[in-house]
Parts: sequence; structure tokens; C-alpha cells
Amino acid sequence: MTTPKAKATSKKSANTVITSEQTPIVQALQNHLVFSSGKTSDNATRRDWYSAAAHTVRDHVMERWVKTRDENRARDPKRVFYLSLEFLIGRMLSNAALNLGIDGKVSEGLTDLGHNLENVVEMETDAALGNGGLGRLAACFLDSMATMNIPGTGHGIRYEYGMFRQSIEKGQQVENPDNWLRYGNIWEFQRPEHTHTIKFFGKVVEVHDKQGATKYHWVDYESVVAMAYDVPIPGYNTQTVNNLRLWSAKATKEFDLRQFNDGNYEKAVEGRNDTESISKVLYPNDTSASGRELRLKQQYFFVSAAIQDIIHLFLLKNSDWDKLPDKVAIQLNDTHPAIAVAELMHQLVDIHHLEWDYAWKLGVKIFGYTNHTLMPEALETWSVELFGSLLPRHLDIIYKINYEFLQMVNHKFPGDTDLLTRVSIIDETHGRRVRMAHLAIVGSHTVNGVAALHSELLKTILFDDFNRIYPGKFINITNGITPRRWLNQCNPGLVKLMTSKIGSDFHSDLSKLSALTPLAENAVFRKAFRDIKHANKVRLAERIEKLTSVRLNPDSLFDVQIKRIHEYKRQLLNLLHVITLYNRIRSGQANDAAPRTVIFGGKAAPGYWMAKQIIRLINDVAVIVNEDPAVGDRLKVVFYPNYEVSAAELLFPGSDLSEQISTAGTEASGTGNMKMALNGALTIGTLDGANVEIKEEVGDENIFIFGLTTPEVAQKKAAGYNPWDYYFGNPELRQVLDMIAGGYFSVDEPGRYQAIFDTLLHKGDHYLLLADYASYIAAQDAVSKLYQDQEEWSRRAILNVARVGKFSSDRTIGEYAKNIWKVKSTKE
Repeated sequence: MTTPKAKATSKKSANTVITSEQTPIVQALQNHLVFSSGKTSDNATRRDWYSAAAHTVRDHVMERWVKTRDENRARDPKRVFYLSLEFLIGRMLSNAALNLGIDGKVSEGLTDLGHNLENVVEMETDAALGNGGLGRLAACFLDSMATMNIPGTGHGIRYEYGMFRQSIEKGQQVENPDNWLRYGNIWEFQRPEHTHTIKFFGKVVEVHDKQGATKYHWVDYESVVAMAYDVPIPGYNTQTVNNLRLWSAKATKEFDLRQFNDGNYEKAVEGRNDTESISKVLYPNDTSASGRELRLKQQYFFVSAAIQDIIHLFLLKNSDWDKLPDKVAIQLNDTHPAIAVAELMHQLVDIHHLEWDYAWKLGVKIFGYTNHTLMPEALETWSVELFGSLLPRHLDIIYKINYEFLQMVNHKFPGDTDLLTRVSIIDETHGRRVRMAHLAIVGSHTVNGVAALHSELLKTILFDDFNRIYPGKFINITNGITPRRWLNQCNPGLVKLMTSKIGSDFHSDLSKLSALTPLAENAVFRKAFRDIKHANKVRLAERIEKLTSVRLNPDSLFDVQIKRIHEYKRQLLNLLHVITLYNRIRSGQANDAAPRTVIFGGKAAPGYWMAKQIIRLINDVAVIVNEDPAVGDRLKVVFYPNYEVSAAELLFPGSDLSEQISTAGTEASGTGNMKMALNGALTIGTLDGANVEIKEEVGDENIFIFGLTTPEVAQKKAAGYNPWDYYFGNPELRQVLDMIAGGYFSVDEPGRYQAIFDTLLHKGDHYLLLADYASYIAAQDAVSKLYQDQEEWSRRAILNVARVGKFSSDRTIGEYAKNIWKVKSTKE
């Protein structure tokens, strides 16, 4: 018989775990090679060694993750829930090891076993959970929340195929499935105990209870199950590990064995396939009705799962709904999750039976909304017909929200019917559409822009009516980037150099980089800085040659524009300069120009024909330029295929010149500009987005600013902008445009790029490329001249690194925590 004392001892021993810190790294690697992969060193592949290394690092993460979870359960702090359709987290192994402070030990352990960490890391596939800046920003924010010990959870979708894997075939973008889960994902944990039912279609039935109150029941709906997959997000130099919860669609319909046995194989699985397509692909092509429906399904799917999950977590510890805003802060990352405003009302009113007015007050206290665009056409809207068919109850809720909102506006501004039309959540002027940005603004206590200029334009132009209605609701929080991935991880040589000179404080406080300022005047330091940049360029050139077979000269100026392909980002303006420089070289007018390599990278949305044409033109120009013996190594053009986070980790440190050339007043912020400056690239750009603040930080002389300002753009358009004036007034520009239109770069199909010519001239040049052309060319000439003075170029590059500490996402998250979420570090 076991004594009570023995029972207690037995229970204790059952919960005793040998911690990862107690196991030497080499032993852990060998253990996981056997127990996780079923291999020995004799027959293990590089992928097996990646698995062993990832599991070893994951063990360390898991201990902190469980501890963080248990501490939060005990303390029940206010939590932040970050809702985003994208989380571009990139590879996890090296980043997690770095944040935990064991990257050196893991590297040494692999070396002792005859392997190289850098080679092993290459076996990890980038998580295909995003496309561009929006998703990368969300990932940076998760990193900073964990680093700053702020209890935070990201909610998104576990895309099975992501957006697409881009390949370039005959110069054209080809979209291939990005099967990033082919080999499984060591970093995710399926949570079948966390599932929620998501409803679509059906109808709403009104029922009156015994007290005469009206209740609304959503009936005859179709449903899908959302299942949670958790990904740990470790903070830097802290015990905190936060959570990214991704939702995967699981069918409620069973596999139809009878249909299968009858030979109707497609019918046997069609219900499951239709349902589970919700979490298959990021941004399905919305040029078709079915594509638009799927996009709206995706947005509601993950938002409903998140809201249900958040309420469930709250009710585990609380029964008083008054406490909800004290325990929950929800941030809407752009308009994609804006339906959360209506979904929270649906849950509180229909499911938990709170009074409407009470529920609404709670919701407004909980939500914050981040806007990421200045272009009205980019603000998401949905047809009332589609919305009402897919989400009938939510359309009713939005109608009620809109009615009460317009009543308030009418009382505040009586008789201004035009104002009511402009701010209504339902747009009655363009075929009756639900304006998601308006819903987010009305349903949130704070709306923030992401750069000083952007936020000011939100208040004065895009949402000026709402700024009058809600004075003080609009604020600015300038974006930031995590220095862990975008400096420590991607540029270890530079970090080592800087640490040897100014210490390691900047690892956790990027503002400490200012101590580099006097070193910009030190010739020895400048030489060491240049050597590191050159090594990074060699590494990048080797990767590009492997991918494209184009051999680059690392001593040339690496001029880099990597971002989503879009007309407003003006990759085409960059290309106009490339052709101009090509013409000058061929005519003997550029003998004193610095050798230049122009690198493009980025994806075009599958349905964005003009963006795809720009990619094709870049590649056609590259073929002509790169194979012209008269040009040689003086000019090279390459398109880096399938731009993603792991590619960016090579491109940013290897860049000399950062192209940030959007039309003034169109880019909300940008974060690539911050990453390049932090890695020692000089910026050429317009006064747009965060470029304005970068200029303020680094100094006018350490950045190349060109082009029209935002007010000048507006004035030129108002005055009747005529692009033909620039075509006829600038012989170099005319020559370039005629070459594009005349088939110089497409002799097999001379009219291939007539549409680009027409867009710039016959259709008004909406983004004013031709108006900014001369100024851009002059700025590029200044770039070329400065690059030939390597001492001065290095001095200015060092000053860029020293002065961009403001753009850490830690600073950004600190401002969100203080000014929007009202949360504190758990360590305070």
C-alpha cells in the first residue's frame, strides 16, 4: 500500500521534466536525430539535421512558452489580440535561436557534428503566411510584443499554399503553388481542443421572448469548423514566448463513402474540398464572383474564430462583462478584419444576450484600427448583395450600427445631407456597398496612421469628415522593424563590428546606435564597414547567379528595389532610368558614371495585368542590357524571383541604394526603407510615407530626395496635368518611351508594351512618372557621383545606420501599448 507521503512524491516525479538547459546542445541534436527523425549520423540528410536542430531549439522555446502561458493564466493580465490576414514570419530556426541567445551554441554543436548552421537553415521553407509589408509588419510587431513582455496573441489564417511561388519563365511571372507544408511544420502545434463553428449563408429569423424583446436567430446556414494551430513567438533576451494562433478550415461534412464506392469520386469529397478551400490560398483572385466570395469568407472565417476564442478566454476567468475592455484589446491590421466590429456585436448580443447599447460601448472600448493606405480605391468595400447573402445577420447588424451612427452625425451637424452620404457605412452611390474602413472607424476608439505624413493626410484628406465627427480619434504611430531579424540575424558581420566599438546595448535599444556617429569620421572604421558591405554583396551576387545565371560585379553600385509590384510604387520609373543610363552608355555620354547593378524583386497579384507587364518589361530590358557587349559590366539588370523573407535577409545587407520612389501621397509608410537604411544603404526617394521621417533622422545631406511633394502632386493634377508636355519637352525621356513602344525590347512582338506607353501618355500618367522623371534622373546622377567617392559614401552610410534607431518596432509597440491598448509589460 502506498503511503500518502509516497503518493505526493510519486505525483511530483510524474511532473518533473529534464529541462533543455540541462541537456548539452550536441547531445540534444543527436537525440533528436534519432528520436524525431529516426536516423543516425550515417544516413541522415541535411533535412534530417535541420529537423534535429529545429527540435532542439524548439525544446528551449517550449519551456518558456509553457511558463508564459501559466503565468498569464495566474495573473490574468490585459491581453492584446492582433488580427491580421497576413503574418510573414519567415524562417523560424535561426530567429528563435537568436532570440533565445543559443544561436552560438547551436552553431558550435552542429560544427562539432560535422555540419554548418547556415546550410542547415537553408532547408527550412519560408512560412507562406503573407505577401508584403502588411504581413511583415505584423510579424515584427509579434516579435516586439514578446520582447517587451506584453501579453499578445496574433490571429490569422493557416494558409496551406500561401499566395504563390513566383517563377520567371520567358520573362513573365508564373504563379506556382507554394506548398510550404509539404514536409510538415515543426514550429506549429495543432490544437483540436480549440475549434469554433463558423456560419455562412442562411437567413435571420426574429423571435420575441416572454418579455417582448426581439431575438435574432441565424438559421439554415452552412458551417465550417475553424481549428487552431499555434506557433510560438519568442521574445529577445526574455523568458516571454507569445502565441500566433492560425486558423485552418475543416469540413463539417463527412467523407461520402457511398458515393466513393459507387465510383463518384469527385462527389465523395466535393463538400470537404469546397469548405476547406477557405484556408488554402492567400488572396484568391477577386476578378471573379467566386473569388470575391472566397475572399470575404476568409476574412469572416478567421475573425469569427478569433472573436469566439477571445470571448472564451475572457470567460474562463471573468463573469463580469464590465471587465471586458480591461482584459481585452483588439487591433485591426487594416480593413481585412474590420468585420470583427459586427462579429463582436453578433456574439455579445445574439449568443451572450447582452443589451445592444451596452455591447456597443464595450466593443468601441476594445477595438483599435490601423489604416495602411491613402488611396480611396484601395479601401475595401463589399457589395451589399454578396455581403447579405453570405452573412445575413451581420448585414442587419451593420445597418443598425450605421443607422445609429448617422443619427448621431445628423444631431451633431444638422442638415448636412452630403456629409451623411460621404460617411455612411453603406455607400449608396456606387451600387450599394459596405465600406469596411468606415465600419472600422465607427467601431473603434482609436484610428492610427503609420507615418507622420500618412496620418496627417488621413485627417485632412481621406477621412477628414470622420476627423471632424470624432476629434482626437485619429493619431499617428510610425511603423518600425524588429532589429533582431533585420540587423542581428541578417547582418552578423556588421553587428559584430558595431558591438566591438559601442557595446551591445543597441541589441535591445536601437537608439543606442547613435554612438556610431563619431565613428563615421574614422577612416579605419569606414574601411571595416566597407569590407562587411562588400562581403554581403558577394554573398548576394552568388545567390543571384545561382538563381538567374547572371554574374554580377560586387564592386558596382547595387541599386535595389524590392517590394510588391504596383504602379504607385513606380518600378517603371526606375526602369526608365535604367534605359536612360543604357542609352547614355551606348552613346558614350556616361563614361564617368559608376558601374551599376539594378536589382528588382517582388510579386504581382495574379489578376493585376499591368503589374505583370512591368515584370515582363524589366526582364526584357535585362536581356538586352546584360547581353550588349558595348555595355559590359557597366550596367546589369536582374529580377530576383520569388521575393520572400529569406531573400530579403540577403538583399537588405547587400544593398547600396534603396529605391523608395512612390508618388508622393500614395505610400502609407514603407518598412523596406527602414530595413535598408539600418543595413547601411542610402535612400533615393520622394517625400512620401516614412521617407519624410527618415530624412529628418539621417539629415538632408545623407539621403537623395527628388520629385514632387504631396501638395505639388495635388496642384499639378488640379491644374490639368498633361504628360505629353514632358514627352515633347525632354528628348531623353521621349527616346526611352519610344523604345518601349516601338518594340526595341520586344522585337518578336513589337506592340507588346504599347499599353504601358498608352497608360503613361494617352491615359494621363496617373502616378506622375513623367513629371518626376527629370528630377529622378538628376538624383541618380548625384548618386553615381557620390558612389565614386567611397570614403564619403561610407561616411554617409554609417550615419544612416547610426540615426535610424527610431524605426525599431519596439518603439512602435511601446506607443501602441501606451496610446491605444493601455497595457503594460508583465515585468513592470
